[in-house]
Amino acid sequence: MSAPGSRGPAALLVIDMINRLDFPGAERMAPGAIAAARRIQALRDRFHARDWPVIFANDNFADWRSDFRELVAMALNTDGAPATIAKLLAPDARDYVVLKPKHSAFLATPLPVLLAKLEVRRLLLTGLALESCVLATAADANAREFEVAIVRDAVAGLPGLRMQALATLAGSGTARLLPSSQALAWAGAGSA
Repeated sequence: MSAPGSRGPAALLVIDMINRLDFPGAERMAPGAIAAARRIQALRDRFHARDWPVIFANDNFADWRSDFRELVAMALNTDGAPATIAKLLAPDARDYVVLKPKHSAFLATPLPVLLAKLEVRRLLLTGLALESCVLATAADANAREFEVAIVRDAVAGLPGLRMQALATLAGSGTARLLPSSQALAWAGAGSA
């Protein structure tokens, strides 16, 4: 635990990357999702090396009887991009996992309690879909007075909406936009 008044590093939040990609438009998002997964994998390796928190916040695919391991198995058993991404990013014992029922990782989840226990006030967001779940999570994090950064080359979205979402985030001040090359420096900058 940090000393009173100090802050630890940011947590890496991986949003909805364990995914069957079976929603409308997913086939157009798949190439970007695989590219994002590769960047997230590299960031996660660096977070693990520093013993910094990595949290997977994932949709439950509206299957209220599945746990996170089952979601990973479903993705691994789905041909193409879902299996490729799940192989790259399947959580391990060092990672935290949170199932979410809707878009925001904060809505009706234990994420706020987990972040408080980890003494995290800075979030580095990655994942998909940028224009939906990542945007909703960023807005909720900002409203809760977290410092938020989005790794712009580690998020995927529908091609026509991705640029609009980035512009909205940048213009509103909701989150800082960073390339993956600067993400680790930003994540560690809050450490006391």
